[in-house]
Amino acid sequence: MDSDEFESRMRGLEYFHDLKMLPGTWPVIRVDGKGFSKFTAAHYEKPFDERFSRCMVETAQALLVNLGGLFAYTESDEISVLLPREWSLFDREVEKAVSISAGIASSTFTLACGFAAVFDSRVWLGATDQLVVDYFRWRQADATRCALNGWAYWTLWNAGESVGAATRALHEKSVAEKNELLFRHGINFNDVPLWQRRGVGLSWEQYEKIGHDPIQNASVTAIRRRVKVDRELAMKDDFSQFIAGFLV
Repeated sequence: MDSDEFESRMRGLEYFHDLKMLPGTWPVIRVDGKGFSKFTAAHYEKPFDERFSRCMVETAQALLVNLGGLFAYTESDEISVLLPREWSLFDREVEKAVSISAGIASSTFTLACGFAAVFDSRVWLGATDQLVVDYFRWRQADATRCALNGWAYWTLWNAGESVGAATRALHEKSVAEKNELLFRHGINFNDVPLWQRRGVGLSWEQYEKIGHDPIQNASVTAIRRRVKVDRELAMKDDFSQFIAGFLV
């Protein structure tokens, strides 16, 4: 058997290896925790735990830095990373992007929290700036929905309701009814920390770093950049304008 022909035939069965993100589109990588409902119930307080949030933010920062992203957004157990339209890492290969991003997320979160955790990954592509804005509006709306549902469910559970009873009590309840339920238990959803209701954003900011030039024996100022973590994101139209700023 010809070795070159054999290798070529085997490589030819890697059907998706050449699948690439469409050129000229805005890629967003989204990673999600696998089985995190049980994982977080075993290791963290409900409905929200600052320790878990810090691990997610650390993971989001690792993805933002290693993938060369413009903006990262995390809510619940997911992270979305906006990449430049001209992004060319891994030659825009989908397999590489999803496997490496899932690997970065899994390893970073595991080291940060001290428990083995696994993330999956997917690629979203936006052909226009407006679609990118709509994507992050969609994820923030999901953050608000999940926060309200989580607070309502765990408030009932902490009040002594069983899993089934709490689930039935919230079935087909409106947003107003869930807010009223919380209010009856002394919780005003509007007073819940913004990072729980709106998610957390990470982006790059420039800053001045003062150094010393030993040759000139003088202080010098250099412009550096670092990751900024925003736990008080805007919402609705203001959030749209904020996202649009990364697309210029």
